[in-house]
Amino acid sequence: MTQFVEALKNRRSIYALGNEVSLTEEEITSLIKEVVKESPTSFNSQTQRVVVLFDGAHKKLWDITEEALKPLTPEKAFPNTQAKLQSFAAGKGTILFFEDMDIVKNLQEQFALYADNFPVWSEQASGLTQANVWTALAEHNIGANLQHYNPVIDEEVAKEWNIPANWKLRGQLVFGSIGSQAPEKEYMNDEDRFFVYK
Repeated sequence: MTQFVEALKNRRSIYALGNEVSLTEEEITSLIKEVVKESPTSFNSQTQRVVVLFDGAHKKLWDITEEALKPLTPEKAFPNTQAKLQSFAAGKGTILFFEDMDIVKNLQEQFALYADNFPVWSEQASGLTQANVWTALAEHNIGANLQHYNPVIDEEVAKEWNIPANWKLRGQLVFGSIGSQAPEKEYMNDEDRFFVYK
């Protein structure tokens, strides 16, 4: 088994997070920057945009999310939602992944034949980048889980951190120390998933 495949196996959704991690904030930021730079995009368009939140900013995000969800969640269900959000806030930080939609629109105009594909390729680039950053964190024994509270929180996030209007929020990767491991992963049968021809 290669180190790469082992790294993929270690990338799991970790929900019991703490704030004691093996890397400094500067090292985490540097790692994220390098991984984002090396993550592929169509036409090398480099549409990914990233905001890293630590400490008070990280906790502020989950306060914003709680406030946004409160009026949308049935009263009886809200304590469970609140507990989940507090578990995210207990982590070390959150990475906000955005896509620069101005670049996507420009590519659509430049290459009309592929216009319908550029938003799809943008989503693919975002997903690849998120998975790559997540795997890189796992290599350093930093747990993470990926959330998607967009578009519910978009407006407040943009206001709080001066996000450009052309950046579209695509996901929130919460990370921190691993409080407890993910359960064993189950896999479907290879025969139902893969075809190989010669």
